[in-house]
Amino acid sequence: MYRIRVYAILDIETTGGKYNEEGITEIAIYRFDGQRIVDQFSSLVNPERKIQPFVVNLTGINTEMLRNAPKFYEVAKRIIEITEDCILVAHNAQFDNRILTTEFDRLGYPFEKETLCTVELSKKLLPDLPSYSLGKLVRSLGIPLSDRHRAQGDAKATLTLFKMLLAKDTSKEIITKHVRKDPKRQLEPKLLDMIAAAPSTTGVYYMHNAEGDIIYIGKSRNIKKRLTQHFTNDNRKSKKIQLEVTSVSFEETGSDLIAQLKESEEIKHNKPLFNRALRKSIYSYQLGMSIDEKGYRQLKIEKADSRKQPILTFTNYQQAKAAVYRITEEYQLCQKLTGLHKTQHSCFSYGIKECQGACIGEEAVEAYNARVHTFLEKNSYKNSHMLVIDKGRDVDERSVILIENGNYKGFGFYNLNYQINNPEILRSIISPMKNDRDAQHIIQSYLRKYKVLKIVNLPKEPAI
Repeated sequence: MYRIRVYAILDIETTGGKYNEEGITEIAIYRFDGQRIVDQFSSLVNPERKIQPFVVNLTGINTEMLRNAPKFYEVAKRIIEITEDCILVAHNAQFDNRILTTEFDRLGYPFEKETLCTVELSKKLLPDLPSYSLGKLVRSLGIPLSDRHRAQGDAKATLTLFKMLLAKDTSKEIITKHVRKDPKRQLEPKLLDMIAAAPSTTGVYYMHNAEGDIIYIGKSRNIKKRLTQHFTNDNRKSKKIQLEVTSVSFEETGSDLIAQLKESEEIKHNKPLFNRALRKSIYSYQLGMSIDEKGYRQLKIEKADSRKQPILTFTNYQQAKAAVYRITEEYQLCQKLTGLHKTQHSCFSYGIKECQGACIGEEAVEAYNARVHTFLEKNSYKNSHMLVIDKGRDVDERSVILIENGNYKGFGFYNLNYQINNPEILRSIISPMKNDRDAQHIIQSYLRKYKVLKIVNLPKEPAI
């Protein structure tokens, strides 16, 4: 007897951007028992990242619309509930499933579902149509479609299409054949074995070829999930890795910050074949400072320059500009003096009374520079002595990163507080690491973006 299946027909709109860095802006899901809709959910989602301009033009979804929308973690429980025991159905299901599982990966939740793709099913059951894009396909079949490129409209059209395909598939052979389980099951045995042996924890992993040489180094908050992505991706680099890799070793770190630091240092040291991109510096812009002719401290975004000591460093210009906007607002600085408003006169913020007039010499130099100094003291660890305390490799353990005189000294793990309060023991648990500009960039960027468990400021005279 044919087993009754329940389906979750969904559509997701995203921010666009780099592969596996997209965020969800809207999601719609219809729970369908093969006869009728038994539950439904739709919501805008605040992706906490920039929406690509072409996506705004395509969907009409902009940043202002999402400002008060729930973040993904706030709708995650509802998504889990409505998709429970379901097969996910989507038009280009591989894309929607990847986006959804990536978001759950960021929350540390294993979201694994069987999927059905209405593109593939349509090609099998409705051959020889001129196009299988959702808009053209449903139009050719007379299926109504409102709100194209919005999640609810596209999901509803996909549901109607799927009903038609179910009716066409009288023998149920196509539906059964096209259910894709976890993509790991389609892999060759050696790759399956490597995934099975990997932990679902944070750390650094090393891919080796038949000679034992390291051909790729990576880091992830979920090593097993990341290996699955490597071994199921079909881009040129991934295919080459899949052919050459024969084993994977790994080192758990618990802390994502330590994983990033280890990855950066070990790629430079080992120079793996498939890590060309990270052999060079990982940041391209920095925040510098100068004094103008009136004595005001000016912050400015510069291209990375190893001859200059940066205040902060950034991966790209967009990241740098966004950070300077936040700094300007938080410390009530002048947009002209932070390079955000090119003008010979007063800056934009002065006109809306958010700048105190440094741009036209109204504010005292000492008062303005004092706020810049407050920013520098809080955000730069140039002369800092501190310990960055975060999660360890298990619940009883903590990780520690030592910064001394503004230099990254290394990391370690401890179980008892007296270990980090005793200079001699602290010296023994810290694994020395190289202090370079990339390490400083990683630490500064991480502390700007994420919370750690605790930061312990050490006396100005270093403890060790």
